[in-house]
Amino acid sequence: MLIIIFFVFLVVLMLGFDVGLSMILAAMVGMLLHPVAPVDLVMIPLTMTTAVSTTALVTIPLFVLAAELMNRGGLTERLIDWSLVTVGHWRGALSQVSILSNLIMAGVSGSAVADAAATGGLLIPGMKKEGYPEGYAGAVIAAGGLLGPIIPPSIPMIIYAVMANESVVRLFVGGIIPGLLLAAGFMVICYLIALRNNYPFRARSTWAFFFETTFRSAPALVMPLIIVLGMRYGLVTDIEAAAVAALYALLVSVFLYRSINLQNMLTVFYEAARSAAAVLFLLAAAGPFGWLLAESRINEAMAQGILSLTSDPLIGLLLINLLLLIIGCFLEPLPAMVIFLPSLLPVGAALHIDGVHLGVVMVINLMIGMLTPPVGLLLFVVAGIGKIPFAAVARGIMPFLAWSIFVLGLTIFFPFVTTGLYHLMN
Repeated sequence: MLIIIFFVFLVVLMLGFDVGLSMILAAMVGMLLHPVAPVDLVMIPLTMTTAVSTTALVTIPLFVLAAELMNRGGLTERLIDWSLVTVGHWRGALSQVSILSNLIMAGVSGSAVADAAATGGLLIPGMKKEGYPEGYAGAVIAAGGLLGPIIPPSIPMIIYAVMANESVVRLFVGGIIPGLLLAAGFMVICYLIALRNNYPFRARSTWAFFFETTFRSAPALVMPLIIVLGMRYGLVTDIEAAAVAALYALLVSVFLYRSINLQNMLTVFYEAARSAAAVLFLLAAAGPFGWLLAESRINEAMAQGILSLTSDPLIGLLLINLLLLIIGCFLEPLPAMVIFLPSLLPVGAALHIDGVHLGVVMVINLMIGMLTPPVGLLLFVVAGIGKIPFAAVARGIMPFLAWSIFVLGLTIFFPFVTTGLYHLMN
């Protein structure tokens, strides 16, 4: 039966259906062909409702709204301006600005695609105009977008926390050091490539201009601190932090920068609702699909298969990552997580792998899949935004992909990278 379910899922997916609809149709076929007796199809809406009934998922539409307000309200442009006066005098100025802007935006949106779309539309044309190869320009934006779900807040980490019953705050803090390592490596790569190809840079800004730009950009710069420090020190819960982020972005956009009026606000809420609905529908669609997988005991079989190969936590974690790297080449991160996480959590528990360590490693791993052909979602996004051939972006991403895999290895072999900061803060 499982073979039939996955076959139907892949066929419907290749026909062009949405991932969520594909999972629902595959689950429907599996229920009708259940080996014991056909399952009442009322289980589909029941399991879909149950899958999204957790209160922690309220944070997803709120963080999406905060990101949309930030992009439409002028906060993104001010972050780019601040990044330009901060690292614009480095070789390959606009590529450095791309990484730094995405690093700061990652502290608000939690979405790789949202960050890449916001900065790509502004910076890819500028990089092309200054003589950067179009494939490299797209690759820089894609690499910067990768930081979105790793630096807190992170939508995939929220989903992992809900499914694994882990602390959202610990997961958020666990992503900070890997995210900073990724960003630092990306900026070094940009510098070396710019040095080799003699890409342009700006004159160093005066201190007066730097402080002036910092003052103008301060409302955008403090947003990540409000979210992370407020949650870490118990001033707000994760849901309250998401609400504060959205309210803060709204107030700054409307009353301080005056870049959103009533008409724009309706568009902002519509776009945010549509983006959040896509994520939540995917989680709901995973409900009946996951119920069937649990019924078939595939989770137990997969766990027993890995545990039969090793009882060493490190080897087990390496096997899990190898499996996820292969999956990430063909599935987007969220579908891969909701389908395979129930099978992998028992393995982590049996091998006594820290749940936060496993979660951060899994998120980094699946985000790397967004940079990996043939289904690298970020590569397609920046190719579409910048009107760049997909193959050119895929070639340009290789140095950034290599560094991402290196950082993934560091987080696997040294758990302190993901868990140490939280312990130090305590």
